[in-house]
This record gives sequence, C-alpha cells and structure tokens, in this order.
Amino acid sequence: MTPTPLGPGVEFDLIRRLTAGIDDAPPGVELGPGDDAAVLDGGWVVSTDLVVEDVHFRRGWIPPEEIGGRAARAALSDLAAMAAEPVGVFLSLAGSSADHGDGTLEAVGRGARAAAAACGAALLGGDVTRSPGPLVLDVVALGRTRHPVRRSGARPGHEVWVTGELGAAAAAVGRFREGRPVSGPLLRRFARPAPRLAEARWLRSTGLLRALMDLSDGLAGDAGHLAAASGVALEIDGAALPVAPEAVEALGAEAAAHAALAGGEDYELLVVAEPGLDARVPDFARAFPGLRLTRVGRVVAGAGAALRSADGSLRPLEGAFDHFDAGSPAP
Repeated sequence: MTPTPLGPGVEFDLIRRLTAGIDDAPPGVELGPGDDAAVLDGGWVVSTDLVVEDVHFRRGWIPPEEIGGRAARAALSDLAAMAAEPVGVFLSLAGSSADHGDGTLEAVGRGARAAAAACGAALLGGDVTRSPGPLVLDVVALGRTRHPVRRSGARPGHEVWVTGELGAAAAAVGRFREGRPVSGPLLRRFARPAPRLAEARWLRSTGLLRALMDLSDGLAGDAGHLAAASGVALEIDGAALPVAPEAVEALGAEAAAHAALAGGEDYELLVVAEPGLDARVPDFARAFPGLRLTRVGRVVAGAGAALRSADGSLRPLEGAFDHFDAGSPAP
C-alpha cells in the first residue's frame, strides 16, 4: 500500500513526509493515504475533515448552526469523491467555556447533525472538549461502496469534466473579508455547499467514470493532485470553465474566473471519464435539474496540470489554496 501520489504544494510536502515509508497496510485496508478517503475491506470508506475558526470561517459570517452544517457537508463531500453512499459521521467539537455556556457548541452540533441527516448519514458519535482559543470541528465521514472510484484511473485520451459552477464560495469569502454584505445565492454557496453524493453514484453507473475527486482546494490545485495520482497530465480549457454567475456579479468576469480556478471550497466534482459522457449529459440534466455537467479539458501524457488559454497556449495551473504557503490566497 504505497500512498497515492499528491500534487505540488507546501501543505502536501508535509503530508508526504508524514506518510513516507507507509508501504504496507494491515489486513483489511484496501486504500490508504493520498486519496479523498481510505477504503477498508467490505466496502467501508472513511475520511476526516478538520475545520478551524479564523481559518475556514469566522463567526460573524454565518451562525453556529451553519458552521456545523458546513463542516458536515464538507466531510461528506469526500465520500462523494469515492462514489460512496453515506452511512454516518463522528463529530468532535472543541470550544471555550463561553461557547458551552451560551449554547454555541450545542447549536454547532445541531447544525452538523441536521446536515448529515439531510445527506442520509446518522450521527454515530464523536467527542467534545474545551478549547482555550478558536472553535474547532473535526468530522469523520463513514460510507460504503463496493466500487470506490479513485483518483488514479485517468489515462491519456480521457476527458475532464466538472459538476456545477465554480468560484462562488471564494467570491463570498472575498466579500466577507472586505466587510461587504453577502446574501442570497452567493451566501448559500459558501454556507451550504452540496456534497454531490447521488451525482457521483450516477456518474459511476454510466460505466464511463475513471477517476474522481471533490474540488475543495480549487481546480488549479486539485487537478494537479489527480494528475499526480494517475501519472498523467490534465489540460484545462479556460474558456470552458463554468464560472458561477454570482461570482461574476460579485467580482467581475476576470476575478471570478480566477476564483473558479483557485478559490476552492466549491465541493463540486472533478470527473475524468472515457469519451462518450457528452451523450449522457441530457440524462444527467433530467436526473439533477439545474445542475450543470461541463467538459473542461482532457487527459494527455505527461505530468501536472496546465491551463489552455484562448490563443491555444498552455501555462501551468497554479494558485490554489495551501495552508502553509505564505503566497497562497487567503481562505
């Protein structure tokens, strides 16, 4: 069990060091570090996601219930990235004595539980503790599938697709940080992301799906991770990006396009499929009204991810969020 290769980045260099030398897994482990989740015998899929105040959110942006709900949805998105069906979540909370006394921790937990239930996952347990500083949530997501879709199945000749529209969550964060109002669809894109659980299973049912991951750190970075896992190169067509209209309205067209590439936290799916998925797009639209499925590029021989401009030139895809890179865009 060699860890699945990751793309470039300071954060991911740390992960590489932490997982170095993990070449053998104990019995019962089918897939270990490097993908969106681990896979265990019997089709069990397990992932964990950590959310920290003033890194992933600020209290003035959304109420406690939505803080919890957003954390649960983000964790469940890792199950979508494996085309797994959700079973449950474990929720761990750390907050101050004041957070306990004024009901904040209970509200956060209530929001996480409700969001998980809306996705078909039960609250199975967790932990609570006191924090001297920020509010911290850790959500472990548990699902099942007999046919997990990994990041490592892309091959030259395959096509690259994305679900939904990109850039709105980053646009909302930008306005929050500037002290500007955020409401309506733009707020919903940030506060209530929709893990594409059913959509991923539908895509697998076509028989064309070959690799999959969710877009949490931005297409610019996540495409690099999928390319590294598969040992190929991804070419993304900048003109084909499905930029969210809310992001264009909030930021303008050029900045919104950048947010769609590098902003992150859209929790849409990055899909690699054999040619032929375009014929199934009408079926997808009927199954998931209002949700786009857009071809944005192709898989070629090579390494890394690149953006193709309108003039046909290619440049490396860069600029995705990285927790430990001082030059990374702020969340």
